[in-house]
Amino acid sequence: MTMTATAPDDRQAKRNVAVLVAAQAILGAQMPMIFTIGGLAGQSLATNACLATLPISLIVLGSMLAATPISSIMQKWGRRAGFLIGATAGATGGAVGAYGLYLGSFPIFLAGSLLTGIYMSAHGFYRFAAADTASDAYRPKAISYVMAGGLAAAIIGPQLVKATSQAFVVPFLGTYLAVIALNVLGSVLFFFLDIPKPPPPAADSPRGRTRLELLKTPRIAVAVICAMVSYALMNLVMTSTPLAVVGCGYTEGNAADVVSSHVLAMFVPSFFTGHLIARFGVEKIVASGLIILAGAGVVALQGVDLGNFFVALILLGVGWNFGFIGATAMLADAHEPHERGRMQGLNDLLVFGGVTLASLASGGLMNCSGGSPVEGWTAVNLAMVPLLTLAGGALIWLTLRPAEPGTR
Repeated sequence: MTMTATAPDDRQAKRNVAVLVAAQAILGAQMPMIFTIGGLAGQSLATNACLATLPISLIVLGSMLAATPISSIMQKWGRRAGFLIGATAGATGGAVGAYGLYLGSFPIFLAGSLLTGIYMSAHGFYRFAAADTASDAYRPKAISYVMAGGLAAAIIGPQLVKATSQAFVVPFLGTYLAVIALNVLGSVLFFFLDIPKPPPPAADSPRGRTRLELLKTPRIAVAVICAMVSYALMNLVMTSTPLAVVGCGYTEGNAADVVSSHVLAMFVPSFFTGHLIARFGVEKIVASGLIILAGAGVVALQGVDLGNFFVALILLGVGWNFGFIGATAMLADAHEPHERGRMQGLNDLLVFGGVTLASLASGGLMNCSGGSPVEGWTAVNLAMVPLLTLAGGALIWLTLRPAEPGTR
């Protein structure tokens, strides 16, 4: 009887997961594209080398600012509306960025980056949408499978960079035109989503906890901290990687290959991350992610051979996968359905706030903290230590803390 009752839910969830995996593959390809060339394009346009990664920072800032509005839109009008707004913003951001490159205008290019951040914010909700119609048993796997769609994005994005970055007289213009096409094509997928709109709250429906009360919940607080640190460290190092690779004498193609291996490593583990969470528990998987992130820093500090870049960025991707998917699963299980819009928007506001600071710091550390690219790359990787200490300490505190009856 139980199987008969739950099977339709999981069939619906699996259909939605298939749509979201395709969206992750097509629309998600623009993120490795932009992160590969954003800093290099910024470096070519900015008058101050310390501002080279500002375009990436503004993408993340736009994502942070859009997180709460996008979450509220999805809570009121459904996931499809929010995802279509995101794709529209992605296409618009690509068009404005292309125009900025054509004119050689850094401010216009930055405006395009800020608009692209709205897409990045909507993209972040794919993982939550995967959980909406899933049963408790299928939920971690649904989140994990959707994240695995980034595997195709990791292949498509960097290859498009290679094919388009020098296709026109203006460097990188072709890449931004390709971004527009990806958003137009990918937006069609959202018409196949079957996620019911949340019912409007009745007068006597539970109001749920306030944002402050949610953040005071130990499990939620630790989930947010671990998600912030996992994503911020990944962004801190990845944003500087193309600058470091090219600065150490390698080619833009080498940089694209390193980023491609990194993005593959971000998403390949997603095929089994959900199973590992179900078997070993979410806390152990998050802890493993933080340890692997630390390993990435150690490898990066050993030298600037191309092999070091590849290994460090692969470890960085795997560590992000375990840390971020684990933290997402922890959060999804720690709040009530009627708190979804409030908590998920707050989570992404805080996560991308941390990522914004990390991306801003990345360019300054890489270009302005030493006299050479090697010294800058060293500074970037040493900056991981305090954040890893924060997340690790929070996770240990949660694990050792006695459980409170009646809390989630």
